[in-house]
Amino acid sequence: QVQLQESGGGSVQAGGSLRLSCGTSGYSYNKYDNYCMAWFRQAPGKEREGVATIHTNGGSTVYADSVQGRFIISQDNAKNALLLQMNSLKPEDTAEYYCAVVKTMFGALCRLDSDDYMYWGPGTQVTVSS
Repeated sequence: QVQLQESGGGSVQAGGSLRLSCGTSGYSYNKYDNYCMAWFRQAPGKEREGVATIHTNGGSTVYADSVQGRFIISQDNAKNALLLQMNSLKPEDTAEYYCAVVKTMFGALCRLDSDDYMYWGPGTQVTVSS
């Protein structure tokens, strides 16, 4: 049973930084395994939106336009964890952040479509004040 658990959320002022981490259990992977791992977020009254995704074999990434240049997605293979470094945070980044994962194929393009992902964490709240 694959389980994901986010951590690192909190409250920060605009312009600040946070780093989210998503711990995984129930499977282990190395850099040759093929998974899409992603971060999504959902603000109150809004639909869930994709933030960033990474292919675990090769490290190709895709970012939402709204976070491009400010957020960095990466993987910590030693800790079986997915990371999201969030810099220059804005009030509009306030949301519940979720990590998600799905098995994929070598060379496949990971997408920011929530329907693609099979396993989800419970979420961590990020609040950015102006």
